[in-house]
Amino acid sequence: MVRIALLGGALLLVALPAPAQSLPGTTAWDDRGSTDDAARAMVEGLHRFLDRETAASIARRAGHWDRDCSGPDAYARSVDPNRGRLERIVGAVGPRVEAVAMHLAGTTDQPAEVARAERFRVFAVRWDVFPGVQAEGLLLDPEGEPIADVVAMADCDVTPEAFVGLVEGLAPEAQVARLLAEAGCRVVVPVLLDRSATFSGNPDVAMTNLTHREWIWRQGFETGRHPIGFEVDAVRAAIDWFSRDGQSDLPIGVMGHGEGGLIALYASALDDRIDAAWVAGYFGDRQEVWREPIERDVWGLLDEFGDAEIASLVAPRALMIEPCRGPEVDGPPPPVNGRAVAASGTLRAIDRDGTVNEFDRLIRLTGDLDRKRFHIGPVSGTQTLNVGDLARRTFLGILLDRETRVDDGREVPAPRWLQTAPLPDPTSRMGRWVRALQGHTQELLRTSEYRREARWSQADRSSPDAWLASTADLREAFREELIGQIPAATEPLEPRSIKVLDEENFEGYAVEIPVLPDVVASGILLLPKDLAEGEKRPVVVCQHGLEGTPDPIVIPGVASPYNSYGAALADLGYIVYAPQNPYIGQDRFRTLQRKLHPLKASLFSVVVRQHERTLEWLNTLPNVDPDRIAFYGLSYGGKTAMRVPALIDGYCLSICSADFNEWVVKCTNLYRTLSYLYTVEYDMYEWDLASGFNYAEMAALIAPRPFMVERGHSDGVAPDEWVAFEFAKVRRLYDTLGIGDRSEITFFNGGHLIKGEATFDFLARHLDWPRGRRSLESLQP
Repeated sequence: MVRIALLGGALLLVALPAPAQSLPGTTAWDDRGSTDDAARAMVEGLHRFLDRETAASIARRAGHWDRDCSGPDAYARSVDPNRGRLERIVGAVGPRVEAVAMHLAGTTDQPAEVARAERFRVFAVRWDVFPGVQAEGLLLDPEGEPIADVVAMADCDVTPEAFVGLVEGLAPEAQVARLLAEAGCRVVVPVLLDRSATFSGNPDVAMTNLTHREWIWRQGFETGRHPIGFEVDAVRAAIDWFSRDGQSDLPIGVMGHGEGGLIALYASALDDRIDAAWVAGYFGDRQEVWREPIERDVWGLLDEFGDAEIASLVAPRALMIEPCRGPEVDGPPPPVNGRAVAASGTLRAIDRDGTVNEFDRLIRLTGDLDRKRFHIGPVSGTQTLNVGDLARRTFLGILLDRETRVDDGREVPAPRWLQTAPLPDPTSRMGRWVRALQGHTQELLRTSEYRREARWSQADRSSPDAWLASTADLREAFREELIGQIPAATEPLEPRSIKVLDEENFEGYAVEIPVLPDVVASGILLLPKDLAEGEKRPVVVCQHGLEGTPDPIVIPGVASPYNSYGAALADLGYIVYAPQNPYIGQDRFRTLQRKLHPLKASLFSVVVRQHERTLEWLNTLPNVDPDRIAFYGLSYGGKTAMRVPALIDGYCLSICSADFNEWVVKCTNLYRTLSYLYTVEYDMYEWDLASGFNYAEMAALIAPRPFMVERGHSDGVAPDEWVAFEFAKVRRLYDTLGIGDRSEITFFNGGHLIKGEATFDFLARHLDWPRGRRSLESLQP
């Protein structure tokens, strides 16, 4: 008999009444509660673990750096490798257009010159960044020879026109672009992707409430690109124009506030042509970057960089931090057409103490370099940008490398303009920037197949052994650069268990296995009752999907997409283990991904360690044959079936049900609502997956072990054509290796579910278990 509790219609498997029983070699798991209780406890433990790992990341970063503070040139050379890594993780990898032209953005009806002031003119401009991609903004061109060239960026929700003072919205002293031009600087003011959602979607398919920044983040992340990198490259392209053909030896500066401050910091860290940077309303402690909007999610950021480390790449050049008030954001835009699919994320008022502490860290990191080149102040988290014009005057002093005494504020007069033409329409201009970056990213995604082919072209297909040896480096790249790693298990292998099932042919035990402090692996083990002493049997690890638990897998007769397939396999004599994976709890588990990404890890980094520990324990059981442990997962469990066996050779075969896909297309397709661009599942995005590892390549890492796909024709995960297209590559590989009988795909009339016909036969053949050659349907009453 099974003990099942019902709560809100959900199955909750709880312990059988006393006397409770535990597996031999385990202690009693008396405080387990229900399966849902155990799943929630797992997720909360992971949050505690990751909070500690994030706190410890600051100390670990030193291992990535080898600073030489003996002099400016030696220092710059010593941090070049770090600069290169930062460039890669923000996707600022171009290639940019050479011979950049600054185009006047005008027509016969709307001239490019939009305004004049006493000392400069204002033009609407575009400039080349990537092939087919032009940034847009304003150019403030002084009447005489400029004293410096500056790229100035407001927060992304402030238009260039407001930053110049052509429209209302900012106090006169906050119209920094205008003030720099009045001082004699030539100033380019780029448009940045804003936090509205006007163009986030396909009007012919669906519109979303993703901000423009998140809309581009989702597409770019999958192919190693990022809004930060795109906009840093827009800044660098403007600098290409400033310094074209060696025409100018003027000092070059960059200035930004809010999101513009972020771009200014990263641009100055990555481009040593920038002589001085002014970062306002941004700099500070990034240890809780997971709380911020998702477009600030950077793979591996905190593993090597906080703001202080990024700023240390500016040295020995000049940097000024102004800890003024920055933007505050309460969350994503409101739902569109009743649908809210954007990631959570907020921006809070700048933490003055956090900014000061991070600046102090910068000073410590840069040792004996000339600290006069670093400035902070005025220190006030409540004041607005450039109060009293103090910050601008200080910045010009360090940019021009001249003594500037700035000891008191002054009132900044309002601008006096002669408007010469209608101002650019900010909405249509934003649409062009969004669509330009979207088009560029989609082209990278469309051509990613060829980059994957090139990356895998040297793998030796002459034999299964040669294949295995020649793909070892690719497997390690998959582990390190795409899945990421958390530490290996450190806790003693001392599981707890309690009996939860007693059926006619098998009994079941809930098991919890320690992995790391606050990290556990857990699941339900089914043991057939006819096991003989000393007999070794095959094991099938049955993995649930999104928001799931093992219960509907192991409890007989439960109506669900799983069709109680674990219980059916146990009836056929297999040992069955159904793990609990941590993708449960809606946004609570998705924030685990937000905490993991900056540590150069992912949810599957955790799952891999849990499965390693699970296999370690299974191999200690007296009736388990360690050479016959198979993996069979549905939906998110199918995602696990692609990633975990690719990295853990303890699984002798893998079956992916209701998930196998042209994964790059699934995550980034603009034309089908089944694409993750149109759903809340932002946790699906994996850094630069498209460049090396679609599902065919993941299956190639499973090879030469048997691999199978189970697919229902009406499964809404993807069209059959996507699935068949991707599987054709897998089948070709297995045939080429002379092991075509080890790869298989089965289609059936049905949806997103376990069918258990051809897959059960596949298990029986490859696990050498003739008793298993029955279909799931034949076992059901």
